[in-house]
Amino acid sequence: MRLDGFGLLVNDMAKMIRFYRDVLGFEIKESEDTSNVYLVKDGTLFLLYGRKDFEKMTRHQYDYINGLNGHFEMALYVDTFEEVDASFKYAVEKGATPVLEPTTEPWGQRTCYVADPEGNLIEIGSWDKPYEEKDL
Repeated sequence: MRLDGFGLLVNDMAKMIRFYRDVLGFEIKESEDTSNVYLVKDGTLFLLYGRKDFEKMTRHQYDYINGLNGHFEMALYVDTFEEVDASFKYAVEKGATPVLEPTTEPWGQRTCYVADPEGNLIEIGSWDKPYEEKDL
């Protein structure tokens, strides 16, 4: 098996589409009024599923956590420490919830956390070098 993408089950599809597209730069692959939306970021498929539609499709009801949650995080990389700070500021100005202000960790990474409109954690970090060189 190969990783094809990952998805979130969401309450407010329009709000989540606008956040991931307009604030974080995800490319939308279909119309906004679809119950299941495909977005792409750096070649990775990102799916937004309407909770009610997914439950209907699978014939199962699920439990959801409201507000800020720590079930997983999505990590986004920028090339410089300055971009971490600028990205954090921009995301918060555009509606992200601040979770951890930009900080340089003892291991040398500058990182910060925000949450999307439904409380999912997003890390924005950098090793102060281009993405292609970060793991060398």
